[in-house]
Amino acid sequence: MSTNPKHKQSARGAAEPSEAQDPSLRRQLLAVAREAAAAGAAVLAERGRGRVAADTKSAAGDWVTDFDRRAEMAVRDVIAAARPNDAITGEEYGRTVPADPSGYRWSIDPLDGTANFVRGIVYYCTSVAVFGPLDESAAATPARNSPDEAAADAPAVPGHPAAPTGNSLAADAAAMDAGTHGWLAAAVNAPALGTEYYAAAGDGAWLVDSTLHVGSDARRGGSATRAQRLSGGDKEEAGRLLATGFGYDADRRQFQVGALLGLMPGFANVRRIGSAALDLCLVADGTLDAYAEYGTQEFDWAAGALVAAEAGLPVLRPRTDPGWQAAGHLDFDALPKEQPAS
Repeated sequence: MSTNPKHKQSARGAAEPSEAQDPSLRRQLLAVAREAAAAGAAVLAERGRGRVAADTKSAAGDWVTDFDRRAEMAVRDVIAAARPNDAITGEEYGRTVPADPSGYRWSIDPLDGTANFVRGIVYYCTSVAVFGPLDESAAATPARNSPDEAAADAPAVPGHPAAPTGNSLAADAAAMDAGTHGWLAAAVNAPALGTEYYAAAGDGAWLVDSTLHVGSDARRGGSATRAQRLSGGDKEEAGRLLATGFGYDADRRQFQVGALLGLMPGFANVRRIGSAALDLCLVADGTLDAYAEYGTQEFDWAAGALVAAEAGLPVLRPRTDPGWQAAGHLDFDALPKEQPAS
């Protein structure tokens, strides 16, 4: 049994909105999330044929491209125009907090699956989600207020690397446990796949697949003009597939591979898609049965985790960095304890 501190949601998997929260706010947040994700995806859709030039960040294969940067600015522009007092945390430009913060914070990955994007593999997306109070009367009091977080609240400068931020996963999880805060809306837009996943707390998870014709019968359903509600797959289905991912550090990969071997009983095979956000969405739509990965960042899983949770699936969010992120039909207690610091 794992002794890790974890944040696992209820069987429904999603935070229940407070009665004090106006449903119109969730709809507004969702509309902003979808518009912002679409803006980022539109930048990614400009990709032509061939390989894309990339710069190395932390290690070989950990790349950043001009598309990452431009897509993040496109996402930020949409959010700032619609919600100027909300904080934003992005992969490329770090965390920005306005002078008069609302208490809501956006977590964005402008290009989740950069290695896929560079190589011309179609599994990549823009991921956008918002975290905040379930009771609007508490909106002026963010869940994050540690000294490290306050030091990280300097504005990000486009064209400069993101500044490190304090670890507030534990604070967020505690606020979710207390029922005061939660992930409220999310959108994942994958332009090369022609798919958009979105969810709002208490309103379910949905898929719009532009590759399907109206009235076509597919496992995920839906059409180019009608969204299909998601409810995950059949946990009793034969040939179950487990999705995972691997880090860039050799010691981290060794730990992840060892953990994977322990998770494989009960699964027929494993898939490594290369985008945590899409892994979670594919669990939500039933293409995959479960997903577990150690060491992902908040912007990797923020949107996809809410989509999976609103599809009615169990979801595990990390309290520590690094920690485990998981979703679907998987025994979370079977996840090994965290990798010891080297």
